[in-house]
Amino acid sequence: MDYVVEAHNLTKSYHKLVAVDHINFQVEKGEIFGFLGPNGAGKTTTVRMLTGIIKPNEGHVNILGYNIHNEPLKAKQNIGVVPETSNAYVDLSAWQNMMLMAELYGIPKQEAEKRAKALLRRLGLYERKDNKVKGFSKGMKQRLILCMALINDPILIFLDEPTSGLDVQSSRMIREILLDFSQEGKTIFLTTHNMDEASHLCDRVAIINYGKIAAIDKPSILKNTIKKLKSVEISFNSPIEVEILSEIPHITETRKEGDKFIISSDNIDSLIHSLTGFAESRNLKIISLNTMAPSLEEVFIKLTGEV
Repeated sequence: MDYVVEAHNLTKSYHKLVAVDHINFQVEKGEIFGFLGPNGAGKTTTVRMLTGIIKPNEGHVNILGYNIHNEPLKAKQNIGVVPETSNAYVDLSAWQNMMLMAELYGIPKQEAEKRAKALLRRLGLYERKDNKVKGFSKGMKQRLILCMALINDPILIFLDEPTSGLDVQSSRMIREILLDFSQEGKTIFLTTHNMDEASHLCDRVAIINYGKIAAIDKPSILKNTIKKLKSVEISFNSPIEVEILSEIPHITETRKEGDKFIISSDNIDSLIHSLTGFAESRNLKIISLNTMAPSLEEVFIKLTGEV
């Protein structure tokens, strides 16, 4: 197995506060790895240790086979970092920011220009390349930061809340780009509060809470670990009262959402049979009927207590 990130017994304390508490995990080559947790759980501290910004009190980090603190240059030369807040120079143009970043990585000018053109076109910024960044929207700035982080053609990319607060178009573009890069063999380490985003993008997710890893696995497996009653979403052609549904066997909870009913049960198969029988007995027509499995958000809430 090829691991591009290895965290061993990683620990960071600030006086008496243990921000990250002896965590262990690996990120496999080519996967999108989600790192989730409530505010103050240790996400940012962990990422700062992984990228070499701060040193752990205990444990160590290997990035692409190199210890991030003992061999920082070798570890960092093949990674890109996209922070949550823009770190582009606002008084420079998009193109000047790209060239500056390329110079920092020691990329030859001709190759830097070739990469910059391709990246700016790919993220819809090439027509604005000569405009100062101060006039960019938040979505444009975030796309530029992604371009800057990719100028060195990294093997591993760290992204901190890359779509937070962005418009729908920018968010969708960034998600599509991340999927493309993953298919090209790049590895992505993604921190996000967006459970839907994590569920659709990530091959695996780790949930950190109070500085400890609460769970780590594929989203689909995590969803199946919830001992939560599964639900059915159903709508009828005529209005009915919620109280009438409570008479049906195998129902444990019922709530109305718009024109639909969300019905929980410990026996979905029997519930569906009971619902069809109920509809026939009252001359009702079932307009829609869908089973609903627990979501990644429900897993997150279950493990962290966050609402």
